[in-house]
Amino acid sequence: MDNSDKQGSGAGEPAGWERGVLEKLAFAALDEQRKTRRWGIFFKLFFVAYLLLLLILMQSGDMGEKPLAGRYTALVELEGEIAPDTGASADQVITGLRAAFEDKAAAGIILRANSPGGSPVQAAYIYDEILRLRAQYPDKPVYTVVSDICASGCYYAAAATSRIYANPSSIVGSIGVLMDGFGFVDGMKKLGIERRLLTAGENKGILDPFSPLDTRSRQHAQRMLNEIHQQFIAAVKRGRGAALKSDRDIFSGLFWTGGKARELGLVDEFGSAGTVAREVIGAEEIVDYTVRENFLQRLTERFGAALGRSLASEATFGSAPRLR
Repeated sequence: MDNSDKQGSGAGEPAGWERGVLEKLAFAALDEQRKTRRWGIFFKLFFVAYLLLLLILMQSGDMGEKPLAGRYTALVELEGEIAPDTGASADQVITGLRAAFEDKAAAGIILRANSPGGSPVQAAYIYDEILRLRAQYPDKPVYTVVSDICASGCYYAAAATSRIYANPSSIVGSIGVLMDGFGFVDGMKKLGIERRLLTAGENKGILDPFSPLDTRSRQHAQRMLNEIHQQFIAAVKRGRGAALKSDRDIFSGLFWTGGKARELGLVDEFGSAGTVAREVIGAEEIVDYTVRENFLQRLTERFGAALGRSLASEATFGSAPRLR
């Protein structure tokens, strides 16, 4: 048999050593694919586990940890704008205060205030609850410690506490009510824009920024603001009592430094959370009872609030009264 016959039977087929190399390459490629898949699965599982751990931490991180034993000072933050969808909402602050008062190991409570004010309703809720808790737990004092600012609605809430401490450079006061907006009537005339407002109810379009502000609407809004202002004044007088000096400017909406506020009786003494815990309450260790929103809760609630505001804006004009 000649060479052509020998080669013919294996034409197109690799020799033995070539077949071995190809098999090794194929197995190596297969093994590499398996390793790649394993690493891919590992990283996916790791990422999912990381997300689950993050969610668990966020869910469990609503309130500061409490020591197992011993007396301490409980701290609740009142920080930022006082409004229903913020960290300074009545629900958030009151939940922290209730937990602090109910804990037998808490020798006293500090409401650390750093807020320019906000909703009069939310501030009144906090004020009323502090008075209720003080009556229910008469042996447990609650003090306000002002950091940078405690103005308007913040001071409304703080007035319910036993005493108010501040820094000489803190901003305190602004006991007044405002409701602001804009008027575009003249601008619309210059641009040749016609306002078409249809209402059911003769006063439904009151304070519409695209319509002239008539005397009746202004007087109605002013009466409402005056009524809320008187409620604010009564709350401050009830909470501060004889500590307030006789000065008409106190309820004029003006604000002062902590030093001047002390002269007016709006502040009792100077002090920080640390000094009040150590020297006044007598329990230097501070435990944070502030209720904080977790990420998922904040995301869903803010989305719902934004949706609600967008729907309400179709039928509501102007802003609500604010203690700021």
